[in-house]
Amino acid sequence: MFKNLTKTEKAWVLYDVGNSAFTMLACSLIPIWFKDLAIGTAPGQINGDQATAYYSIAISIVTVVVALIGPLTGALADHKDRKKIFFTTTVALGVIGCIINGFATSWVAFIVIYVLTKIAYSTSLTIYDSMLNDVTTEDRMDEVSSYGYAWGYIGSCLPFIIAMVAYILSGGLKESLMLFSPFVGKIIGFGVTGIWWLIVTLPLIKNYNQVNYVKAEHGEIGKVFGKILQTFKKIFVTDKKVLLFLIAFFLYIDGVGTIIDNCINIGTDLGLPTVGQVVFLLATQVVAFGGSLVFAKLSKKYDTVPLILVCIVGYFAVCIYALFLKTLLDFGILAFGVGCFQGSIQSLSRSYYSKIIPAENSGEYFGIYDIFSKGASFLGSAVIAAVKLAGGTINIAVASISVFFALGFVFLKLADKQPARNR
Repeated sequence: MFKNLTKTEKAWVLYDVGNSAFTMLACSLIPIWFKDLAIGTAPGQINGDQATAYYSIAISIVTVVVALIGPLTGALADHKDRKKIFFTTTVALGVIGCIINGFATSWVAFIVIYVLTKIAYSTSLTIYDSMLNDVTTEDRMDEVSSYGYAWGYIGSCLPFIIAMVAYILSGGLKESLMLFSPFVGKIIGFGVTGIWWLIVTLPLIKNYNQVNYVKAEHGEIGKVFGKILQTFKKIFVTDKKVLLFLIAFFLYIDGVGTIIDNCINIGTDLGLPTVGQVVFLLATQVVAFGGSLVFAKLSKKYDTVPLILVCIVGYFAVCIYALFLKTLLDFGILAFGVGCFQGSIQSLSRSYYSKIIPAENSGEYFGIYDIFSKGASFLGSAVIAAVKLAGGTINIAVASISVFFALGFVFLKLADKQPARNR
């Protein structure tokens, strides 16, 4: 699969393989380890409801901080020879934080280290996404971006499996299977993930060269804030193509994130066995790998927007299918549908955005992109909560998310009709 990629493109793709390992851990074992430390009757421990609330607050803090610093960090990284420095620094902080997280012995230390690690991780992704303009050409962006998500999904499985085995052997599922303490299992899980993240990132740090950049000026921090405000004004007043795309992205990526975040909630509400759900969700990674590769091939023949529209329609169908969910098999079919489009809709959105923004300001623009991505996370969850509080089923709640995909479809079509930016 890599044979068609240049050395720099391969190195860029590998970072998706590295950071996805942390993403997988964050979606599965990290909340469990946090609650194991937090919940109890010993001095300093809290109850289950408090643990859930504090964890949610921590994630919200990460979202707000990253949304606020994203454009600033991106704009500073757009200056000549800065992007690699910012990227290397955020990766180093993320990897170190990930490894140290395994040694936390109190829930307060655990959540503080995790928040700082997640901020560094998320900031590195903003810089990483903006590198796409430097590592490849416009006609190859869809393919290279898709390969990133594809190999990210499959590559994250290896360190996750090791972390999961360590969790099981530390008594995570049954005490009778315990070969070492939960503390050691946690150290192994975080350690393997951090080391994997670092190793597969080294080729990009070594081979990346910033091609597109802006000239740094004296007093640049103050000027950067002014530049960001000008960029926002430009997007909202004159650059209708970027604005309409960001609105579309905000809507449909909200739907994507909501479904991913609520997969376990869906199964739990339906009373499905937890082990079966985890197996299907792990299988979804493999399906997402294949789906991303398929769309990578299709991107050579078809324009980006029609492919994104296909993904949006696919997700719309998944939402409607949720109305008929009853059994574990139904859940598996839903997971399969999500996997078919999950990586592709994200990778194609990333590459399309790269094509319609100024290459020399890609860091700043991807900081703004991240605001729309992170800011979208609350809408879908609010809909799920509202439907459930009103007495509706999880089936109706998930089906309601289809509205976001329908609106995203409309706004993307409108964005596509806008004239292309002179490149």
